[in-house]
Amino acid sequence: MWHSSGVSLARDDLLDRARRVRLCAFDVDGVLTDGRLVYGPQGEAFKTFNVRDGHGIVLLRLAGVECAVLSGRESEIVRTRMRELGVYRVYQGERDKADAFGRLCRAAAVTPSEVAYMGDDVNDVPVLERCALAACPADACAEAKERAHLVARAGGGLGAARELCDLILEARR
Repeated sequence: MWHSSGVSLARDDLLDRARRVRLCAFDVDGVLTDGRLVYGPQGEAFKTFNVRDGHGIVLLRLAGVECAVLSGRESEIVRTRMRELGVYRVYQGERDKADAFGRLCRAAAVTPSEVAYMGDDVNDVPVLERCALAACPADACAEAKERAHLVARAGGGLGAARELCDLILEARR
């Protein structure tokens, strides 16, 4: 049984949701990174990404699942990392993630019932409530955990995204 404080699903139900996924989207800060922002004299200088999370994203793409990013912040570092991973649907500077999610679905020609999303904070809640498979890292805020079908064992930037990728890949076997 996978469990979060708000949703409890049997593994078969979770795999059924994952089986329908055609698009997997991720928040960045707190999901693909540990949420820390390092600033230098010229502004934002560093974000740390987990190589296993990145490899999971590549494996999803190779299996035919499109990947995307929905981020409230704007960062050239994110653009660079996503280019490396072959992720070209990169929505940054999105204060209204529900609106961005709608635009993403239209652009990718998918319905919310075909989307998995991993977010970690209150601004992700509107997307977590609309997508087919809602996920969050272990260290997500309570509001995100309450809406998640999957609460990863790992924290943001520490393998949480890979857990979601692996679940989707397992469901496709």
